[in-house]
Parts: sequence; C-alpha cells; structure tokens
Amino acid sequence: MKTMKILIVDDEPHLRMLIQQTLEELEDYCVELLTARDGDEALETIRTELPNLVFLDVMMPKKNGFDVCNAVKNELALGHIYIILLTAKGQEFDRKRGQEVGADLYMTKPFDPDALLTKARSVLGLAIPGV
Repeated sequence: MKTMKILIVDDEPHLRMLIQQTLEELEDYCVELLTARDGDEALETIRTELPNLVFLDVMMPKKNGFDVCNAVKNELALGHIYIILLTAKGQEFDRKRGQEVGADLYMTKPFDPDALLTKARSVLGLAIPGV
C-alpha cells in the first residue's frame, strides 16, 4: 500500500501537536504525519515530500500561509496537493484571499478536531471501518 502524507504547518508548537494527535490514528492506514514550523520550512518539505494534504496556518513568520499556498498551487504547479488554510481570522477578505491563492478549503480556529479528522479521511479517500 502506498504511503500518503499529511503536512501540518503552524508556528505554535501546541497547535502542531494538537493537530498531530488528532490525526495520529491515520498512521494505522499508511499515513505519514509531517510537521513544519514556518512558511519556508513548509515549502521545503512540500518540495521534497510531496504531501497529499497540507493543514496550513495563515499567520506565520517568514512566509505566511497565503504565500506558501500561492507558491505551491501557482508557482510550483502542484495543484494536486490539497491545502486547507487554518486561521483565527474568519473575515470574508481572508476567505477571498485564500480562494485567490488556490486554497482548497478554509477553516477557522478554534476548529473541531473531529471535523479535521473527518476532512483528512475524506481528502485521502480513507474509508475506515465502523466510522
């Protein structure tokens, strides 16, 4: 079975850990969880690992989530990578900006961990028995 990869990008260590813990049961289904602390590290990881799904914080040092998403979708032409922007900002302006740079989905913090897990399963096409 081919390993799928999820990249979790957030400059807040506790949020990275929370998302990782939320998704760790997917490791039983050949899903590898990767993390990055900022936009530069995220882009490097995306280039080398080619994750299937990226949970991407918007407000980060170096490169923000909008810039990373734009680079992935438009400059690197990796449109097949599913990007979910995570942000505390729920304003319409930010949602529009997310759409403009090619984000597949926009979720506001605080997010429901079950919704995050369900979305990851759906994106990766994982039909988990009993769920």
